[in-house]
Amino acid sequence: MRTEEARKKELQLIAGYRDLSDLVNTKVCGTEFSDGEYAHVASKIAERQCTIEVLGLVTKLLNENPEYYTVWNHRRRIMNALFATPSGEDVSAPKSEDLVQDDLRLTFGLLRKFPKCYWIWNYRNWLLEAGETELGVNAGRKLWSGELQLVNKMLHADSRNFHAWSYRRIVVSQFERLSAAEEGKTPQTLTESEFDYTTKMIKTNLSNFSAWHNRSKLIPRLLRERNADPKARRVLLDSELALICEAINTDPFDQSIWFYHQYLMLAISPNCPPKELVVADLSNGEREKYYEHELEYIKDILEDEADCKWIYEGLLYLAGAYLEVESGTKAFTTKDMRSWLEELMRLDPLRKGRWEDVGTRLGL
Repeated sequence: MRTEEARKKELQLIAGYRDLSDLVNTKVCGTEFSDGEYAHVASKIAERQCTIEVLGLVTKLLNENPEYYTVWNHRRRIMNALFATPSGEDVSAPKSEDLVQDDLRLTFGLLRKFPKCYWIWNYRNWLLEAGETELGVNAGRKLWSGELQLVNKMLHADSRNFHAWSYRRIVVSQFERLSAAEEGKTPQTLTESEFDYTTKMIKTNLSNFSAWHNRSKLIPRLLRERNADPKARRVLLDSELALICEAINTDPFDQSIWFYHQYLMLAISPNCPPKELVVADLSNGEREKYYEHELEYIKDILEDEADCKWIYEGLLYLAGAYLEVESGTKAFTTKDMRSWLEELMRLDPLRKGRWEDVGTRLGL
């Protein structure tokens, strides 16, 4: 039970919060500033005073609550103003390089405490882009190449942090952009190394949805960069199917694995966009064989895992894909499909409407 002293302190914080909310038209939660400090920060921002003093106050506020996204926007304005200040105009003004490095340290520290805060990741991305503009391409190249080390640390701490995975794709694209612009050198691509990285992360933890997702984004590009012929494309498809079937056999209750399996089935479908096809010249007869193989494999797993809803959903997904290309050879019956649907509705009653729609689409 709270003491009276704790209650009074909380009321002071709430009052300070309301003052700041009224003054800067935003919200702040869980802060430890006094009312006077709140008003001071707010008034400085309201007056557009883009100085080192205000930057320090904003830093203090963000250290308490990095979810205060409006203050990140204020920080951008202050940084832009400080970047634009001529060095001879204010001898006490910090150099642009120092400003960038200080904010890199600030955001890294915050990311370690709040690794899933959108606004920190967004600001860091902006900071590096601004740093490249202010410091030049060579400095920008060093900044972006160093970011992979940050992302590796973040993913080492939490391999399924989708913020870090999304940011990783940004860093890779920026690094490749700068590499392509470098005169006298062959442009670098990180597709192969990033593909290998997803393999490493998946083998470390099969339940890594972000790693599987990143892998699906890399495969079309990987095939283009390898200039893969039809045979090489089939080899890759077969190896990916072997990988995902092993994963399904290991843990059929893992949702992320089934999503990647669906991706592979879609990537050989006649309805798949041409640029996304893993194998571009498959005949419908070849597609049938792939679907039949997956159906048999999954039905085998069903014998030991009859209460896994993902198996039934996977079977129905395959049935729909198979029916689009089959030419008379039945790998299953309508009775089979109805039984799969009934089990799916039994195991996942909260999505009954969704499964009824699936049944309607399949003509059940």
